[in-house]
Amino acid sequence: MKQPLLYFVGCIALLLAAATGWAQNKTVVFQSDFGLKDGAVSAMKGVANTVSADLKLYDLTHEIPAYNIWEAAYRLEQTVPYWPAGTVFVSVVDPGVGTSRKSVVLKTNSGHFIVTPDNGTLTLVAASLGIAAVREIDEAVNRRKDSQQSYTFHGRDVYAYTAARLASGVITFEQVGQALPNEVVKIPYQPATLENGILKGNIAILDVQYGNVWTNISADLLNRLHPKYGDILHVTFFHLGKKVHQADAPYSQTFGAVAIGQPLSYLNSLMELSFALNQGNFADTWHIGSGSEWSVEVTVRRR
Repeated sequence: MKQPLLYFVGCIALLLAAATGWAQNKTVVFQSDFGLKDGAVSAMKGVANTVSADLKLYDLTHEIPAYNIWEAAYRLEQTVPYWPAGTVFVSVVDPGVGTSRKSVVLKTNSGHFIVTPDNGTLTLVAASLGIAAVREIDEAVNRRKDSQQSYTFHGRDVYAYTAARLASGVITFEQVGQALPNEVVKIPYQPATLENGILKGNIAILDVQYGNVWTNISADLLNRLHPKYGDILHVTFFHLGKKVHQADAPYSQTFGAVAIGQPLSYLNSLMELSFALNQGNFADTWHIGSGSEWSVEVTVRRR
């Protein structure tokens, strides 16, 4: 009778774990604007390792431009879906550290957990992966011992500590803290839309190595206009609603489809509409930026 009983108990434990939102894979992924010039990132990982030496600790990036909450939001959306459900992310881009902004853990509908200040960092991943639940971190419990007098390094004292406790199973999701409404602080931006043959979207990010301009206009949305390779995509770039530049960019499968120095449009590795100069820097050449204040309008002109 012992084996069936143990099997039954094990099944009940697994069901309870699933129901309460335990993060089972013991993986923590870190993102910040700290850079790697000092020991800040190492300190966060040290705190996590102190909670459990069994954790697997990885980096998303620590090269987010200082205070750039939008880029932190984008890098989460770019990366989170490629990790297994149950992975815990720590995102610390926190210009309001020590202020009244909430410290939260978001559980997405995909089963990922994101530990972060609720300052706009969750804007994009909440929209794309959905919100299963949000809990405010109870710092009376989920804060590194003897760190109460530290007000400027919540990444180490609160977020890394809470993430490690959650990922290792020391606490359940419910033990993070009180439940909040299923909503997060959002940064306003232009969503991708198609109206009367005009695509509208946001300039989500720049491909920083090459200066290509990446929008949030998906291949599925673009394909509703049935473009063919060689068709001209006429694009207008806006900053705060003011026109900055416009260009005609042939829709291309490869960069080499146009002459060196010429513009093209293409689908990037995330299958979203982008613009580039072949072996040139589109963003620098035409002074294009990225973020919530930047947008585009695109129409298709047939060959």
